[in-house]
Amino acid sequence: MPSLTVGVLALQGGVGEHTGLLRKAAAHLGAEFDLVEVRTAEQLARCDALIIPGGESTTMAIVARRLGLLEPLREFVKVDGKPVWGTCAGLVMLAEEASATKKGGQELVGGLDVRVLRNRYGTQIQSFVADIQLPFLGEAEKPFRGVFIRAPVVDEIIITPSVASQKTPEPVEVMGVFRKVGSTDVDGGSVEEDIVAVRQRNVFGTSFHPELTDDIRIHVWWLKQVLDTARHKGLPVDSAV
Repeated sequence: MPSLTVGVLALQGGVGEHTGLLRKAAAHLGAEFDLVEVRTAEQLARCDALIIPGGESTTMAIVARRLGLLEPLREFVKVDGKPVWGTCAGLVMLAEEASATKKGGQELVGGLDVRVLRNRYGTQIQSFVADIQLPFLGEAEKPFRGVFIRAPVVDEIIITPSVASQKTPEPVEVMGVFRKVGSTDVDGGSVEEDIVAVRQRNVFGTSFHPELTDDIRIHVWWLKQVLDTARHKGLPVDSAV
């Protein structure tokens, strides 16, 4: 039985780190996946799902345009509706709008009806690691150690013209928030939180870098979504999950 093909966009960023955790997650699930690094439209066309890793989103968009990948990526996400996950710069690329961009703005793939704020927490030297509660992993699960490197956050959930025209638009799901240091709890008053994980239709995005940890839980969860999507489409799946 043929296995599903999962690609990692290999223009820059944590390509090898994502591939390594995908391999461990697949072994954990007892599932077979072909893992490929994607640099061409032909390689993208082979994929059943895709990860867009971290890096520098402006540079990533320029390189994607130069390689003729921007339009195929948009079709992959918005027309074909295949599962896509973006981490950090990948989240920026998958947003419909981005603020705090470089002069002249930047091109985006889109797919998530959100506006992201780039570099929410400052420069590279202001990177940090923090615990995040991610209910989709299971309420009883321990917090996830999120690695934030010049990380974006979801600044606003927006209504795009395409969504407005739908009779029953699928909402953006907030999948995880980061409670900033110094925020008070519910009993003590207001809580200041940043949205750092979202999902809408086939698109998932995280502000932080799960691939820079040894924790495979999000990669396991996402591969399960890939398998579920394949089964829903009637594709043969080599997995007992």
